Amino acid sequence: MKYSSIPLAQTVVAQCKLNGITNIIISPGSRNAPLTISFSEDSFFTCYSIVDERCAAFFALGIAQNLRKPVAVICTSGSALLNYYPAVAEAFYSEIPLVVISADRPSYKIDVGDGQTIRQDNVFDRHIGYAANLRQDVSHATDRILRYTPDGFQGRNVHKLQEEIQEFNNEELNRSLQTALEFSLPIHINVPFEEPLYDFVKEATVHSNSSIFLKKKDKAISLNKFKEIWQSATRKMVLVGVNEPDWVEQALLDNLANDPSVLVLTETTSNLHHSNFFNSIDTLIAPIELSENKAELFKALQPDVLLTFGGLIVSKKIKAFLRQYAPKHHWHIGEKRANDTFFCLDTHLKTSINSVIRAFYKPHTGLESTYFAYWNAVKTKYLEKEVSYLKQIPFSDFSVFKTTLTSIPEKYQLQLANSSTIRYAQLFHIKESVHVFCNRGTSGIDGSTSTAIGASQHEKNPTLLITGDLSFFYDSNALWNDYIRSDFRIILINNNGGGIFRILPGKEDSENFERFFETKHELNAFALCQMFGLGYQKVNDASSLEEQLSTFYEVSDKPKLLEIQTPRLLNDKILMNYFHFIS
Repeated sequence: MKYSSIPLAQTVVAQCKLNGITNIIISPGSRNAPLTISFSEDSFFTCYSIVDERCAAFFALGIAQNLRKPVAVICTSGSALLNYYPAVAEAFYSEIPLVVISADRPSYKIDVGDGQTIRQDNVFDRHIGYAANLRQDVSHATDRILRYTPDGFQGRNVHKLQEEIQEFNNEELNRSLQTALEFSLPIHINVPFEEPLYDFVKEATVHSNSSIFLKKKDKAISLNKFKEIWQSATRKMVLVGVNEPDWVEQALLDNLANDPSVLVLTETTSNLHHSNFFNSIDTLIAPIELSENKAELFKALQPDVLLTFGGLIVSKKIKAFLRQYAPKHHWHIGEKRANDTFFCLDTHLKTSINSVIRAFYKPHTGLESTYFAYWNAVKTKYLEKEVSYLKQIPFSDFSVFKTTLTSIPEKYQLQLANSSTIRYAQLFHIKESVHVFCNRGTSGIDGSTSTAIGASQHEKNPTLLITGDLSFFYDSNALWNDYIRSDFRIILINNNGGGIFRILPGKEDSENFERFFETKHELNAFALCQMFGLGYQKVNDASSLEEQLSTFYEVSDKPKLLEIQTPRLLNDKILMNYFHFIS
């Protein structure tokens, strides 16, 4: 086996090994050669090579999202590192342990006009859990260090100084990796190397030890006060954002679902299901907004207690409602972060949602309330009208999402792009066995395809990505790798522009709007699929769509993309008319 001759490279690899980080995504470069050699030559690691650093970081994020474990990305020095930033921000707000390892020039070559050199230390300062700025070895390339910094050692013994550097680097590496493991946050490890970079040895010369930084135990939380309030309140709302599949015990969910004083509002990304849950929040709120007596209806919907758990919320309508009609109590359940999304958070209960529900319903106390019954009748009426509406509208984004979401086979992993895609998906039912993910930390359109391909790597079931045209073309380099499984599927809904801007306030039909907001285009994915070896089909009507979907998920020898062309100037009208129709 080969090891880089540079002690620092060996130390980084050894610490990753000690902390159980097995998946390494490497972007090519020269300055990171010591790391590339050391990781790729060790069979303990599964290494991936992805050229585009932005794609590489989102690919790693997808693996980490799927495995719920830290995944490392490695790049060369200079602007390569900055391309990681979108994924780092997403990982920070989505609480995903992305480990960024950047090779760097020595400090004495920064800001002197050396190529591929920027100020890399602390570059992600406000969006990471920890920054480890490692120290350069003095036992490697000692002659160069003395040439460029004659007083660098200040007369100290090189061997003794190297021991201090080694101890510091071990400590910093372990502290940063433990942060990723304990708190599910991205970290940045900056690693300075001096040339020569490609020399290697066949036996490791560095042996690292792991010091465990134990997390302080949280104080036991008494739920008695909250239980009393919960059991006496006749209007309680449970709102669930991004949530990992199988995270909440079904028996506990049944307690919530069968409580007549509780409304459970779930988003597509919550991965929670029950026939009594409200899984289309905008379908509930939008008709009230259009009603003549909306103030009265919103008052009837206003909860006494709001209980939230999971990650970020997609629906702008529920945010606006709860900010205006605030509950008396808002409790967020979760062991890490609590966002005051509705500006009324009074308590962060740092415990698991399972333990809270179990405490609230043990013993179960019946409470008379019409809260659920009233709004469930409203929901039933809306769902009946949705069926009627779908029968009378032309081929459009709305009908396409209904058809495609219904077509997904059991037990698929579904990755959704942002913008219009996630918002349309919120309106329809998705099979309980389908696990749904979307990059909602920063809600950007960048990286959706890369994340989906990464997430598919260790998933036993096939993966489907549903994406819009701007998101797909923006991240087209995601297809530039050798890791796309033959059972990977992409449904591309192409409405020739940023269709979401047509349903936002301020829309106007003008050349400037089409160019600078909607970004109208005439592109399709045929040439990209040819270049990257994906099967390709295109449809533009309902019968062709159903015909293609009937065979789309069948076993194939290469991944497939189905492009669905929808009418750019009709989609927004059909969506807005839907809310008017059901109200």
